[in-house]
Amino acid sequence: MKTCISNQHIRHYNKCVILEHLYREKRATKSTLARLTQISIPAVSNILGELETEKRVLNIPEGNSLRGRSGGMWLVAPEGDWTLCMNITPTSIECQLANACLSPKGEFECYSIEAPTPRALIAEIEKCWHRYRRAWPGCTINLAIAIHGQVDPVTGVSQTMPQAPWKEPIELKYLLEEKLNIRVMVDNDCVMLALAEKWQNSGNRQDFCVINVDYGIGSSFVINGQIYRGNLYGSGQIGHTIIDRDGIACDCGRYGCLETVASLSALKKQARIWLKTHPEAQHNDPEKLTSRQLVQALHAGDERVARWVEDSANAIGLSLYNFLNILNINQIWFYGRSCEFGENWLNAIKQRIGFSPFDHGDALKNNATQINFGQLTRAQQVMGIGYLYAETALLE
Repeated sequence: MKTCISNQHIRHYNKCVILEHLYREKRATKSTLARLTQISIPAVSNILGELETEKRVLNIPEGNSLRGRSGGMWLVAPEGDWTLCMNITPTSIECQLANACLSPKGEFECYSIEAPTPRALIAEIEKCWHRYRRAWPGCTINLAIAIHGQVDPVTGVSQTMPQAPWKEPIELKYLLEEKLNIRVMVDNDCVMLALAEKWQNSGNRQDFCVINVDYGIGSSFVINGQIYRGNLYGSGQIGHTIIDRDGIACDCGRYGCLETVASLSALKKQARIWLKTHPEAQHNDPEKLTSRQLVQALHAGDERVARWVEDSANAIGLSLYNFLNILNINQIWFYGRSCEFGENWLNAIKQRIGFSPFDHGDALKNNATQINFGQLTRAQQVMGIGYLYAETALLE
């Protein structure tokens, strides 16, 4: 049976489109909204009136304008709930507070924690939230949490957290909502990056992906403007594509995954093994080798590190070539500490990805394929997870 689309459905859709643009633009005039949405100014005016009655938007007179509600700027109603956006690992918390319009409030923060157990991690999250609640006592502050590993965004359960010393899942959403009496939303850290790009980079296409090359390697795909998670919420696990069946054992239980040769942890492991077998070359304790030292060695001209980094880039490019040809996505943003390896690292990846059978000619030269380092600040990246609430609001 075909579903009939009524005027009510069309009006609801148009309201969502206008709200979406207000979340992106933060403030916009009626004429700007009409241009962005391709809806007539009278229709935009009527929809804004309805949204204003519902207390979902607010009109602010522009300067000394005497035009009243026919002019001025429109924005998402700022008196709604605020969101504390957090990116969590067992050793660190990054956080940025945002108001109801998802504009930043206060400063971006990053600090170290010690969380050897799930209970300790939850306690650190609570401590952080209470600090913000004391600083902004008149606001209801909900939580939006990004976590590395596999996450069920519906139940808010962190199913696996590779960096953690524990293996059991954590019911973050349930436990924090019970303790703090607020709304809590949880998702993967690569989804955080994809949401950040989707909502804060107006130059993005409808289809793109973000790749996070750091401790591990993860990705997230936006297809037709929507985050693609998959039925089991495992989409984007590019780090666990197998590139060498006889390779090194991975934490996932298989062998030869991309993460075992191309992640920062894999490169540090490779460097530590070499240092231990060449004691005459040791300037530092191999067990205390840091990612920063690897980056510095590369830029100082260490040929051995340069070969390791190039091999890792080739492996990433080969895996991405297969992914992107299947999905036919040709806009890619790279994030993570591995981006500090610089343009040579990125160019090695591009060489592997560059050819697409669906592009006529040189894809990289004719700009059909865009492969670049992400340009969003770290505060903007962490703010991305807060847009889980914006996307939920558009469904209401």
